[in-house]
Amino acid sequence: MSQATNGVLRHPAPTTEAPPWRAVISASIGNALEWFDLVVYGFFAATISKLFFPTGDDTVSLLLTLGTFGVSFFLRPLGAIVIGAYADRAGRKAALTLSIVLMFTGTLMISIVPTYSSIGLFAPAVLVVARMIQGFSAGGEFGSATAFLAEHAPKRRGFFSSWQVASQGLTTLLAAGFGAVLTTTLTGDQMAAWGWRIPFIFGLLIGPVAYYIRRNVDESPEFAKIEATTTPIRDTFAHQKERLLLAIGIVILGTVATYLVLFMPTYGVKQLGLPASVVFTATMMVGIIQMFFAPVIGHLSDTVGRVRIMLTAAVLLLVLIYPMFALLVASPSFGTLLLVEIVFGCLMTAYFAPVPALLSELFPTQTRTTGLSLSYNTAVTIFGGFAPFILTWLISVTHDKLSPSYYLIFAAIVSIIALLFTRSRLGFK
Repeated sequence: MSQATNGVLRHPAPTTEAPPWRAVISASIGNALEWFDLVVYGFFAATISKLFFPTGDDTVSLLLTLGTFGVSFFLRPLGAIVIGAYADRAGRKAALTLSIVLMFTGTLMISIVPTYSSIGLFAPAVLVVARMIQGFSAGGEFGSATAFLAEHAPKRRGFFSSWQVASQGLTTLLAAGFGAVLTTTLTGDQMAAWGWRIPFIFGLLIGPVAYYIRRNVDESPEFAKIEATTTPIRDTFAHQKERLLLAIGIVILGTVATYLVLFMPTYGVKQLGLPASVVFTATMMVGIIQMFFAPVIGHLSDTVGRVRIMLTAAVLLLVLIYPMFALLVASPSFGTLLLVEIVFGCLMTAYFAPVPALLSELFPTQTRTTGLSLSYNTAVTIFGGFAPFILTWLISVTHDKLSPSYYLIFAAIVSIIALLFTRSRLGFK
């Protein structure tokens, strides 16, 4: 049992050191479930909008649905503070177990809630509460899982932490796969009646497995060896404000790129006029690239430097994103979309894969999860969570289908500046 002494928590040292791969499996399966539920909601936004927000105007309904998606992100900073601080006091394992229980609860609510036609306004109200529970849970998931992975293999932080990104690739692949199969095999009425619930029910099946694995995994050895502070939030704001700001700037491009992928099925159907099955099939390629390419980039970041790789990817995204969208709008076909998704998936993964390791190195072990959770979720809340809503609104106001590229260009510029400051002020390579 942990004991508090002079402002620190003393943890008993583990008797054995578990293989790092057990940590990878534990963090990845739970993280995949966390993000699967979030991505599925975004992928099926068009269907959900008609069932829970039937305003008579498809654009308004979609905006309300994407707004509900974004509302959950207001809870992320709170989840980051509460679960992140809990992880720095009680351990990464305890926080990971808590986050998976909360995410399972939110997913269960979405899986069984009746639609607007059955219970009226209670339907969107329950949906919002469920999304807020998921947002609170996700607020603590990234920091806890990243710290857990990074602390199992300090000399190979890039490789092991990149599995956090690879598991999100698995999420994208699974969610897009469900979208492709369901939109191909089911009629519109079947999809609206029960088909959209299938992915969420699948998430429920993963939940108990993820909980069991996390409940029985060992604590990270690096955390178990230190004297944990009882005031991680105060310590973070008192001594690491500059690092928090730089970390937020670094995350912005990664989160905007991630949620742009989530927005692509809606964009492909609504703006490009492509069949949903075609868009989902092309989006699966991003998941495949992220799942297999992220560990490669993570390994390279351990040898050639994280900032160097991320700067290269960010500059290429800055230069190529507008021409890619211009090509897609001029020639909206499966082949063009697939090409754009492949190029974008490679560059996004090259940027995002080293992020978990870089962020974990910005903060000391005592406050690592708090710093990670706060910086990541602040950026995600402000710039990522409302990205689908912002992009839909921009397109509707400007009537410019290239609007998504402008938002990503802005994100790339901010993150490039943050990376340059991280290299010049803190000496990261």
